[in-house]
Amino acid sequence: MPSRLDDELSRLVSAGVLRQYQADSIRDAANAEIDAVLADPGRPQPKPAAQEPPAKPRTPQPSTHSNALIEVLGYIGGALLLGAVALLTLANWGEMGRAARISTGTSAAIILLGASVVLALLRGRGQLSSALASLGCCVAGFATYVAIEGETGRVAGVAVALALVAAGLWWLAGSSLLVATFGILAVGVLVITADVLTPDTGSAANSAGIAGTGFIVVAFVFGMLGLVRDQVTAWSLAGAAMFSSSICWLVQERGEIMALAVGTAGPAALLVAYGRRRHSAYAVVACAILLVIWPTALYQLTDNMGGVAIGLVVASAVLLVAVLILSRRRSNE
Repeated sequence: MPSRLDDELSRLVSAGVLRQYQADSIRDAANAEIDAVLADPGRPQPKPAAQEPPAKPRTPQPSTHSNALIEVLGYIGGALLLGAVALLTLANWGEMGRAARISTGTSAAIILLGASVVLALLRGRGQLSSALASLGCCVAGFATYVAIEGETGRVAGVAVALALVAAGLWWLAGSSLLVATFGILAVGVLVITADVLTPDTGSAANSAGIAGTGFIVVAFVFGMLGLVRDQVTAWSLAGAAMFSSSICWLVQERGEIMALAVGTAGPAALLVAYGRRRHSAYAVVACAILLVIWPTALYQLTDNMGGVAIGLVVASAVLLVAVLILSRRRSNE
């Protein structure tokens, strides 16, 4: 397939014009057409249309400007509402009664979620409604925690926020909802580790291994979400989950080897995705994980900067050899 088409499809997906599955369908159709032409060289080609005089450049439609203005105003309105609630809560939290706290959080959640539903019904499934829904899900989870309080409140708040964001992903399919899902799942891993799975007498070092395993599960969930939703965002967040898992294993007693394994498997998967999809976000996240996890884990293992340097040289040599092999294979093709 011509690289120009691949580049254009990647640009349109990154800009949000196309979804990844739509780009894949266009790419498959182009490949099928090329295969058909190569299999039957005598196949009659469509006649080019008669050359028409160049069309006059079109001026932007007024509706485009109005839609963009509505989008910007919606973002500003949602941010101002959230800021007002945050300032009101921080300034008066100690003086507010339990009923006032519950009503404040519940009102903010209802306004954000209601505005998201109205915008989705009136203007389609836009990014603005997804962003407002993301904020509303997080605020609803916090309001649930305030209403119930304690360990049960934390677990219930995560459950409510996760249920709402799952419904939003199913209906709106916005990338901002993926980010909200990551944040809610990350908080859920920490809450379940601290309040459910870890006994009161357990040490923080032992709890870190449980949290690290939970973040691996989160990475798997986002790997699956990348198959049906925004692939670049979902798989980048899966890499972030692997990074969080590596950090937890570094805190765990004698968890350096596991941190190296997790901190290598995640970037390796992202680099494979970068080789196939050519999205720079994969390479950026993968390199960031390697640059943080490898030096830290090697220093904890060896307690020597020389060992860290040797390990980094070995890792860079392996990566360079892999680049050479892949480049040679690609040139042979």
